[in-house]
Amino acid sequence: MTGLTVTAPEGLPFVDFEREFDAPVAAVFRAFTDQELVQRWLGPCGYRMTVEEWNAVSGGGYRYLHEDADGGAFGFRGTFHTVRPDELIIQTFEFLGAPDQVSVDRMRFEDLGGRTRVHGHSVFPTVEARDAIVQSGMEHGMREGYEQLDELLASAAVR
Repeated sequence: MTGLTVTAPEGLPFVDFEREFDAPVAAVFRAFTDQELVQRWLGPCGYRMTVEEWNAVSGGGYRYLHEDADGGAFGFRGTFHTVRPDELIIQTFEFLGAPDQVSVDRMRFEDLGGRTRVHGHSVFPTVEARDAIVQSGMEHGMREGYEQLDELLASAAVR
């Protein structure tokens, strides 16, 4: 595992991120697309995830809710535009607390010979929308989620 790197260039409406995992690309890709596995790692620690829709295929969609210990609920939805197994996911992403601020996200899965590097690129409609999501704690939530994914990938659940 190599730590999460997040880059949000000033004045540009996108975020890039990169993270390595100690697992083969097929296992990492499956953890990003299999609903039961996604529910076990996506989001900050201590949040419960309820999936209303999850169809990780080209043209499919998703909708889920994260609930914190205080009863706060945060909804998300989007469409999987392109899903190429073990290689690429292009999807839209919308936080329902900020409607109409949809990003287009691309995640490439790079095979490192038994390890995997995930490259992400998220484009937002405006710099202000990008800044709002960055300031909301996005990097903290991603970091905790990926640490949970490390644990999941180390278990027999994904292999």
